[in-house]
Amino acid sequence: MRSWKRLLVGGLFVCSAVPALFAQTVEIKSLNNPEPAQVLFVGNSYFYYNDSLHNHVNRLVQAQDKDLAERIAYKSATIGGASLSHHDVTAHLEPGRLGLDTPFDLVILQGGSGEPLRESRRRAFAEIAGQHSAVIRATGAEVALYMTPAYSAVHARYDPAMIDKISSLYIDVANEIGALVIPVGLAFEEAYRRRPEMVLHKFFDGSHPELEGTYLAACVVFASLYGQSPVGNSYTYFGEIDERDALFLQQVAQDVVVDFFGREK
Repeated sequence: MRSWKRLLVGGLFVCSAVPALFAQTVEIKSLNNPEPAQVLFVGNSYFYYNDSLHNHVNRLVQAQDKDLAERIAYKSATIGGASLSHHDVTAHLEPGRLGLDTPFDLVILQGGSGEPLRESRRRAFAEIAGQHSAVIRATGAEVALYMTPAYSAVHARYDPAMIDKISSLYIDVANEIGALVIPVGLAFEEAYRRRPEMVLHKFFDGSHPELEGTYLAACVVFASLYGQSPVGNSYTYFGEIDERDALFLQQVAQDVVVDFFGREK
């Protein structure tokens, strides 16, 4: 466990660095394209809950980078309860199929929440991620894997070690296929570590994100893709997220991304 300082920000004590939550080394630490404008999000209900993750990332960009915002064209292809193998990524990438005449800059792949939990499903995830990656790269786009959060304590299959199973799978597969990992799952862990009372999961299942969970995820995506800090961003879902909570979640996202990729603040 590394030493870390505490800073007082907006009346809240937050950590300037996070404890080591993972032992693996990520090989891809940034995208070749530092400003991906045409981005496809491929996933399931973890993406489309709470007005859809891609909309929140878009609004963070709108609030912080007007030049990039003018070029943004995000698309989201989601199937409820889907594993990565359920998606026809080849069809999504056909020119004009999703309303874009030019190829995507980046495709973000999110697997099912249970895929890291059994060895057979881990192997299947790795295989299909490799297949999707080859198809995506053939169009000139880059690939990112969205590391899902672990279940919260109210879930019937809650396991304190679940994040280790998730992170090891996503990092191993990303290193194998040369993809960027977006460390959302680790950010959930860190947010709960700092503020155990924070509610990031829906109370009724302990799996899907609450609005604050989606907001945290969006901040992690924003920081991971664009190398910009979300701290101080004015977007709070039109006032639905408390400003102090928004600042806390922005700081967690930034700290985790900086630590995960070994970036400078």
